[in-house]
Amino acid sequence: MTELLFIRHGETDWNRQQRFQGQIDVPLNATGRRQAAALAARLADEPHDAFVTSDLVRARQTAQPLAEAWRRGLAPHPGLREQGFGVLEGLDVPTIRQRHPELWRRWLDHEGNFALPGGESLLDFHRRVLDAVRDLAEAHPGRRVAVMTHGGVLDMLWRTARGEPIAGLRRCEIPNTGLNRLRWRDGTLVIERWADAAHLEALADPDHPDGPAGPLPTPAGER
Repeated sequence: MTELLFIRHGETDWNRQQRFQGQIDVPLNATGRRQAAALAARLADEPHDAFVTSDLVRARQTAQPLAEAWRRGLAPHPGLREQGFGVLEGLDVPTIRQRHPELWRRWLDHEGNFALPGGESLLDFHRRVLDAVRDLAEAHPGRRVAVMTHGGVLDMLWRTARGEPIAGLRRCEIPNTGLNRLRWRDGTLVIERWADAAHLEALADPDHPDGPAGPLPTPAGER
């Protein structure tokens, strides 16, 4: 068995703008940096045997304070990136509706085999994510592995563990820097705890320039 701690990256400005991020490198905003610091403080006394991160900058920036607390190196893994959204990356929803109305309609159907031009279908994305997680689990049997990743990746893991279809709207909560504890046993994922964001409660300051640091609605480009 391998214990797996999956964490979503901290907040970015594009999260707040409901803009498709996908595989574009978007840095954390001030709130995201505060979330990353709170995450590191919470988990400082819980070092894992390995720490793997998506190679996108928002994931690496979130992981860095925790890696320093654990005195662990970070292993970037492109297989843990967010889903690729092709021509829609960098655009917000009003712009997409204006420029690509037919693509937006198809996107809202959330069909498993539909891929945006230049992007990935849910089927291909799911396959990539599960291949990456399987490789990690099999490379670290009997160990504890922390993984910094993205909302879409976590959605695929939740659906897989629960036996849910990979198509359709998201049905689980995935807060920025939330903790999601799973285990891998004999090729099967099991959820032990999901969407634990207790470390963000002290950051919920409505007077802060960036607003509360707690969970936000999931933007379209962070499935």
